Amino acid sequence: MDIGNKSTVSEFVLLGLSSSRDLQLFFFMVFSLFYVATMVGNCLIVITVIADSHLHSPMYFLLTNLSLIDMSLASFATPKMITDYLTGHKTISFDGCISQIFFLHLFTGTEIILLMAMSFDRYIAICKPLRYATIISPRVCIMLVVTSWVVGVMHSMSQVVFALHLPFCGPNEVDSFFCDLPVVFQLACVDTYVLGFFMISTSGIIALSCFILLFNSYVIVLLTIKQHSSGGSSKALSTCTAHFIVVFMFFGPCIFIYMWPLSSFLVDKILSVFYTIFTPILNPIIYTLRNQEVKTAMRKLKNRYLNSNNIAQSPHYS
Repeated sequence: MDIGNKSTVSEFVLLGLSSSRDLQLFFFMVFSLFYVATMVGNCLIVITVIADSHLHSPMYFLLTNLSLIDMSLASFATPKMITDYLTGHKTISFDGCISQIFFLHLFTGTEIILLMAMSFDRYIAICKPLRYATIISPRVCIMLVVTSWVVGVMHSMSQVVFALHLPFCGPNEVDSFFCDLPVVFQLACVDTYVLGFFMISTSGIIALSCFILLFNSYVIVLLTIKQHSSGGSSKALSTCTAHFIVVFMFFGPCIFIYMWPLSSFLVDKILSVFYTIFTPILNPIIYTLRNQEVKTAMRKLKNRYLNSNNIAQSPHYS
């Protein structure tokens, strides 16, 4: 019998973070604020980089793409969770659940490769500055972004194909606020040990391997910076520190969830909130508060906007 024909579940119930109505209202307000701040902050980065010609460089091109991915990562499940807290409707169709798994792994897989591309960019800029313009050309930047999306799609498709062949024959309560393999596969009518091994061998090991590569590259970069003491080196140190904070905050929860797929649901919930809601807002906070070029560009953009408003409102004649 085809294993795909065993599925009898047509929808899942998302239990969310808590059954308490008071906590649900609290989460509704907090996550709504975080979501709006994430979208506004990342949109502001994208607009600022596009509007300011001084930021038309490989690093800011990659940063803009990171902001777009962060907005997508924040949007695949958070809006539904917010509306569910408000309406009390917590069900999601089987196709909707599979779609969440697809988009989650698409955006996280793409972001992993993009973070590696940003690490490569900083490595070349600091360790091989004389060859930077030759190596990190506009064509290479586009190729890096395209590659990140291609890898993200391939990784996501492997997860979706796997999920579509899981037999669901009864339980349909997902103990989370969105669908992901670590929680969904435990509802399947098959041996979860084999499924856990599959996740460790794909998402878990891939995330851990990429983090180790990124960690080593930033160690090399920081050691190179340490050998210099100029103002430019101080700026490079600030940039690389910001990059590494984003990397650590993003990879930490992912590695824990997928390397230990049978861990506590409470821990998984907290970490899931962290990398789907909190991490996307770290990008605008870290890159704007620690980056003088971005702050200067934003001030110029604000002044340009205010001046244009003043001109538009001023009388054309006395």
